Amino acid sequence: MTVARAWRIGVAGLGTVGAALLDLIDTRKGFAPIDGVVSVSAVSARSRSRPRSCDISGKIWYDDPVALASSSDCDIFVELIGGSDGPAKAAVEAALKSGKPVITANKALIAVHGAELAALAEEVGVPLLFEAAVMGGVPAVKVVREALVGDDIQSIVGILNGTCNYILTEMEATGRSFADVLAEAQRLGYAEADPTTDVGGFDAAHKISILAALAFNCTPNFDATEVEGIEQVELLDIQMAKDLGYRIKLIASAERVEGSALVRVHPSLTPLGHPLAQAGGALNALFIESTRLGRIYLQGPGAGAGPTAVAVAADIADALLATRRPVFQGPARTLPQIEAVDPSRLMCRAYLRFLVKDEPGVIAAVSETLAEAGVSIESFLQKPVEGAAGVPIVLTTHSVAESVLMAAVERIAALSAVLDRPRMFRIARI
Repeated sequence: MTVARAWRIGVAGLGTVGAALLDLIDTRKGFAPIDGVVSVSAVSARSRSRPRSCDISGKIWYDDPVALASSSDCDIFVELIGGSDGPAKAAVEAALKSGKPVITANKALIAVHGAELAALAEEVGVPLLFEAAVMGGVPAVKVVREALVGDDIQSIVGILNGTCNYILTEMEATGRSFADVLAEAQRLGYAEADPTTDVGGFDAAHKISILAALAFNCTPNFDATEVEGIEQVELLDIQMAKDLGYRIKLIASAERVEGSALVRVHPSLTPLGHPLAQAGGALNALFIESTRLGRIYLQGPGAGAGPTAVAVAADIADALLATRRPVFQGPARTLPQIEAVDPSRLMCRAYLRFLVKDEPGVIAAVSETLAEAGVSIESFLQKPVEGAAGVPIVLTTHSVAESVLMAAVERIAALSAVLDRPRMFRIARI
């Protein structure tokens, strides 16, 4: 009779996801098709005495996650600390050097240091898995890395940050300002006390950097990702965009561009009838387009204790199966990094809003400046706002080089009749 092996898991980080993972493992014990018993043997967190929803009695406690990672008290190390550097990185490195498989939900760590950590994991011969780093429990990483490995992915476009999606959805639904809805999101736990990583677009940028590397046979290069958050999106823009048939979403995208890859995060206008525009609240949603399969669509909760713990558990099962594959789509030391794309090579359609004095000739001056730069207007909307210092005029453009468009906006900003900094948002190519 074969004796089932007992697999010991070490977990560093006992926040909401860590607590949910402990509950999941304690409840299920094993993961099909693994013949064995899985248990959390050792844990580490910043405070041992902090009240928690999970039971840590009977588990070996480590004040130092690095010591846990390199100890003989666990067979697999799970990192749920967060952050691209500091204890998270040190603990993952220690676990890999000790020959332990590593599972992480840390998108910043993989986006910034994925190449070097992958090289270390491959050198030692152990898995480094990060399904939970992108879209929570929605298997976006597995789809790109495994299900589509036989096809050529052309683009990935979607909503990868639930906090921003919630804020934009609530602004439109309630007519409240960005600041008001952000404060509510913080009270409800959708946004951190310091929301910069989310609303600044960095969280979504980490995630799309990872997906781009998997899609385009590279290693992540977070520095090559263009990042713009939603801080400048005003209620007026949301209302004007809707009048034009669009909804503003924080769109993360990665696409092939002339032999390279363009990876970016921007607030963008999406047509009201498009599935991305319909994904409201804290949902995440993603379109993947490949040569042979065409377009597929994924949608679901992109964060949260339960969904993220499920993704971590799936990676634990993969680690136990000892499936051998590169961390990305090839040996890390042989893969190129994604390189930044020269913006002068890019084309886009855009939404422009100008707050101007209510006087004759202003609209003509704006139109002439755009025409002189070679920017063609697609649609125009003027809608006086009660109590506003001036008159907002909004227009959308036909496709034009981004460098040409930005230069034209700078020229308009210098006109004496323009009262405030112009707003420019791209229209998503979806």
